[in-house]
Amino acid sequence: MASPAELFQSAFAAFQQGRLQEAERGFSKFLRKDPKHFPALNILAIVLVALKRHAEAEPHLKAALRINATSDATFYNYGLVLKALNRPDEALQRFAEALALNPGNAETLNNRGTVLNDLRDYPAALADFDRALALQPRYAAAFFNKSKSLAELKRYDEALAACESALALQPDLAEAWFGRGYVFGQMRMPAEAVEAYGRARQLNPDMPLLKGNLLHQKMLICDWHDANALIAEIEADLIAGKLAAEPFGWQGVAISERSLQRCAELTNASRFPMQAPPLRASPTGPNAKIRVGYLSGEFRQQATSLLLVGVLEQHDKSAFEIFAIDNGYDDGSDIRRRIAGAVDGIVDISTLSDPQAVNAIRAQRIDILVNLNGYFGEQRTGVFARRAAPVQVNYLGFPGTLGAGFMDYILADQHVLPPQHRQFYSEKVAWLPNCYQANDDRREISTRAFTRAEVGLPAQGFVFCCFNSAYKITPDVFDSWTRILSAVDGSVLWLLEDSAAAVANLRREAELRGIDPARLVFAARMSPAEHLARHRCADLFLDTLPYNAHTTASDALWAGLPLLTCRGETFAGRVAASLLQNLGVPELITAKRDDYECMAIELAENPERLSSIREKLLANRLKMPTFDTRRLARDIETAFRKMAERARAGLAPGHIMFSAHDSGQ
Repeated sequence: MASPAELFQSAFAAFQQGRLQEAERGFSKFLRKDPKHFPALNILAIVLVALKRHAEAEPHLKAALRINATSDATFYNYGLVLKALNRPDEALQRFAEALALNPGNAETLNNRGTVLNDLRDYPAALADFDRALALQPRYAAAFFNKSKSLAELKRYDEALAACESALALQPDLAEAWFGRGYVFGQMRMPAEAVEAYGRARQLNPDMPLLKGNLLHQKMLICDWHDANALIAEIEADLIAGKLAAEPFGWQGVAISERSLQRCAELTNASRFPMQAPPLRASPTGPNAKIRVGYLSGEFRQQATSLLLVGVLEQHDKSAFEIFAIDNGYDDGSDIRRRIAGAVDGIVDISTLSDPQAVNAIRAQRIDILVNLNGYFGEQRTGVFARRAAPVQVNYLGFPGTLGAGFMDYILADQHVLPPQHRQFYSEKVAWLPNCYQANDDRREISTRAFTRAEVGLPAQGFVFCCFNSAYKITPDVFDSWTRILSAVDGSVLWLLEDSAAAVANLRREAELRGIDPARLVFAARMSPAEHLARHRCADLFLDTLPYNAHTTASDALWAGLPLLTCRGETFAGRVAASLLQNLGVPELITAKRDDYECMAIELAENPERLSSIREKLLANRLKMPTFDTRRLARDIETAFRKMAERARAGLAPGHIMFSAHDSGQ
């Protein structure tokens, strides 16, 4: 039988030679004989970390620290384990303890910086990366991690320079190519992002999120080469439990609610697995106001705020106190001024770390915290993961489940989320009796009367239009559009000019399908009021699938432009149907792609029918629920009351359904 010394030497040799399973068995056997052997405890923990069995490594590091609390390497390894287990606050403490013992360790500084990045304390993270680089100037990983901090601080040129420094030292560092792709994406330079992500994929095709990020940037420029194969790979990865895509980008192409839920669940499990315990509702009197916080990074002239501002203004201030929890910035716009005037206070969390932001929100004694971002835009999902409020609600900005146990409810209606589909949503559903989507009945439409010539349209011929973002235009949708154009002589398709690359690719795709590229007309961006006014130059809005028009649908319908949709299989693919149903024009909702194409052609060739629908649309605009902002505010308040009642009674969240009568309408 081998002696303890021989057991240790054998296990250590296996460790040095990379035979990790054998090393793990050897050190485990050795520690059964000598459970307080400090080096063996540390090395076994390192082996388990290498095997990605982080939870099993923790007890060995705890034992090692009980024996010797002066080893910076043990504290460092413990920090790595806690970071991998998504316990960032504890990881930060362990790295700090390691640095107190050995302040000149560049690796510890770099890893503490990555935890600070996770906590969104970007200035502190930058300081750590700079200290690491001062100690070790050729530290490629520290340059790459520094680029992440700079990108989140919107210092994009510096972020790119940091990526370049990493790649100059290590040209095959896939993470740095991924970082370049991310920065270009943030800079709205999708063609450059595609190139960078493509290079990262050559180096490490299985990197988390890479395939999805690449696909989304390709969709933004309508580069459909190999898109179907990439979608199939992502779908297979998600089924296998691999985090291959961000939920927002995946919504643009996914046709299955289960797939969307899986993507959201994997994202949540990866980023926020250690959820804070539920927060007890504050005990209050029966007539106490309900304090509601709307958290968003887009309280400015942006789609979410354009929709929501009217609801904020219409909230019943005798029963509710409303706060804007702001993770963005004041752009000086009229929308921002209206938001500021509508709420009882604005709480700026944009420069706060997640723990600081939670404290700021709790200081306001918020009863219900509404997540207006989800996995979109300037999101703060980490704040919700830490349970900033007793009741947390998913609404408006992300049309789908967040796959997270810390989100209690999702606000929906029975068109976008039929009750029989609720198993695909991790939240409990609060079904509003009318259209779920907020709309502002004060939206200004410019009095400017655009001529077709002013907006680049031909004087004669039928004008189909779609002002959706380019990533919503799939090859299948474009096939339908070109078949419609082929059938309607002299017609044109008027699209939003998203980028030069998207314009060039769409014109090329049109030519490949036998359509003169000149029949695609592209609209430059302009102020919201003038954009609404130019809708009068179009005859029919053609919706996209699997991701519908949302704000753009409201724009068209508010401006009096008929919109034709095809009801999809997901929340994001049923929003236009909800808007149309609640506007009293269900005849513009089709169930199949063939019906959608036939209906578009029929309306183009039957001006009397289209004119009748337009008149009906204009007549219904101010009397049906879709644009009744006050009615929606009452519906949302009724849902909030029911949520608060359950929380104050100590009940877990439950599905909520009520009628318009319950809202006092």
